[in-house]
Amino acid sequence: MPQPDIALYPIPGLPEIVPGSNLSSALADAIASSELRLLDFDILVVAHKVVSKAEGRIVPLSQVQPSMLANEWADQYGKDPRVIELALREARRVVRMENGVLITETKHGFICANSGVDTSNVPPGCAVLLPEDPDASAENLARSLGQMFKAHLGIIVSDTFGRPWREGLVNVAIGLAGFNPMIDYRGSRDTFGKMMRASIVASADELAGAAEIVMGKTRRVPAVLIRGFSWTDSEGTGKQLLRAASADLFR
Repeated sequence: MPQPDIALYPIPGLPEIVPGSNLSSALADAIASSELRLLDFDILVVAHKVVSKAEGRIVPLSQVQPSMLANEWADQYGKDPRVIELALREARRVVRMENGVLITETKHGFICANSGVDTSNVPPGCAVLLPEDPDASAENLARSLGQMFKAHLGIIVSDTFGRPWREGLVNVAIGLAGFNPMIDYRGSRDTFGKMMRASIVASADELAGAAEIVMGKTRRVPAVLIRGFSWTDSEGTGKQLLRAASADLFR
């Protein structure tokens, strides 16, 4: 059976989100201003930065005292030692720290640059951290927006990650609620009748990547409505997308 057409709708018009902002209400107002409404089985992709801002995950850099390691490494590569210090504090472990690139494993289990610490699209002199629990953030949005629109929704909280062996950045799902983040084709047969034994597609990451094309980085579009993707109700989480260390050949 063919997959129905999938449509993506940008949701611009959010006010500047600050700690304590009611993000659900702001999103609902922006959706209404776009002459849209959320329907059953819609998926809303929300950039983590507005989630982090609403949850108070903004740090004034003036309050950060860099360690000796952060100072030495930042001085060597022309970085801000306070940002490096935040990245080290947010890390569970340092994966690689060479040639001006800091790759860490965050406390969530993400492998990414600078522990996801970012200084873009935040007030001058500040840095923004990843949400404490992106899955809980997604669940809260799914519940509150679902009640507002009387709809059964999927939510993806997204961030932009680099990829080993590939140039360029892509959006991925760091938090999720409402649906399974993967499509498992194992046990199905391909067009030649061969049994598929290893194909598991990270559909939540694919949806997050598609949404980023609509969001952009400078358009002030922190949310995208995706309609037409076929999914069933599931207690899915972003954690399901993390590969266990025992199955990771590159650790």
